[in-house]
Amino acid sequence: MLVDLDRITATEGADIKDKSSVSVLDSIRERARDLAQNVFAPRAASIDTAEIYPWENCFALRDAGFMGMTIPKTYGGQGLGYREAVVLVEEVSKACGVTGRIAVEANMGAVGAIMAYGSEKQKKLAADLVLDGDKPAICITEPESGSAARDMTTRADKVGDGYVINGKKHWITGGGVSRLHLIFAQVFENDQPQGIAGFIVVRGEPGSEGLSAGKREPTMGLRGIPETEIYLHDLHVPSDMMLQPPSGIKKGFGDLMTAYNGQRVGAAAVALGLAVGAYDQAEAFIQKREQFGRPICEFQGLQWMLADMSVQISAARALINDAVSGTGFPDKMKAAQAKLFTSEMAVNVTNNALQMHGAAGYSRNNPVERMVRDARMFTIGGGTAQVLRNVIASDLLGRKFPQTRDGYLSYPASQSPVDNIREKIK
Repeated sequence: MLVDLDRITATEGADIKDKSSVSVLDSIRERARDLAQNVFAPRAASIDTAEIYPWENCFALRDAGFMGMTIPKTYGGQGLGYREAVVLVEEVSKACGVTGRIAVEANMGAVGAIMAYGSEKQKKLAADLVLDGDKPAICITEPESGSAARDMTTRADKVGDGYVINGKKHWITGGGVSRLHLIFAQVFENDQPQGIAGFIVVRGEPGSEGLSAGKREPTMGLRGIPETEIYLHDLHVPSDMMLQPPSGIKKGFGDLMTAYNGQRVGAAAVALGLAVGAYDQAEAFIQKREQFGRPICEFQGLQWMLADMSVQISAARALINDAVSGTGFPDKMKAAQAKLFTSEMAVNVTNNALQMHGAAGYSRNNPVERMVRDARMFTIGGGTAQVLRNVIASDLLGRKFPQTRDGYLSYPASQSPVDNIREKIK
């Protein structure tokens, strides 16, 4: 059943014009929690062990109205915002981190960019695919350009009324299963660089023969969703499938990356869900496990661990909620803070939850063991913890710090005036 905003009445405490009302959030949370506990949780271990993509979970999300819920109503979605999306993602991720990631990419990232900057044709194409259960793949990372995204070597050469793309992407989430791809490439016209743009390609459609998935990485965690190479060999893309913000190609990459702030907050929400899931397991375990003739929750050392975990979870949720409190894409600074803190928190909390289980936590029969492995990715993917610290510091100081050796050495030492630092850290 869809979350039908038009059926939520004022007598239920909701203004149907306020899509972020408490009743709507509670409705999403309740239904997502029910789906996670009764459908996703029983499948999570087998998805991890077999390393299979959970199509059944995708279709369950679709049937519940959770795929593409942020897509405007004009294109068949519900027109909900990131605030509602992170509630969904947290609840789903408590049970299954893989399905949580699918929920992120079905509502944020590439979808958000296309809905913000795409043409009518592009928006309808993307909406139809996502609403039918497809998880988009955003193709930025390459073997030699990870954090240094602007160093990508994939190029799109203007040929006639279209572009020919050649290159290789790596660590593409959903490679080989996703149909909708947003591919980033350096654009050239008459062999002259124009900037970086995104190109929309649908795998399996006529004209997409130049796109193919390469080897799959044997990942530590989140094993149900493939991370693969993507090969682009003479891939012909018509001009009307270039995703170009109003600022144009030369400056548009920055706008496209602004859309990625939503993806970062979504990743934080998955990490939060994993942490909460592990916390819940640990809290229940220490109350029923007995040693020395009494429940181990009576030992102060474990009480303090549980208290610290609770505080860290609440702080992470507050940062995420702050990042999605506005309209449009999340603020770069707030998204970076939320992703940084929550990803490191999740690593800490899941590890402590495992520790509280003792040997039982080290068994692959225990969901906490899987959560530890799943959480580890989030300090890396979507912006490493170290790069996010650079982003935050740069914003606080009001300065751009070149990361290349030559660029840093040639950068003027004088500091720009910063009058708004106190505002930024309030």
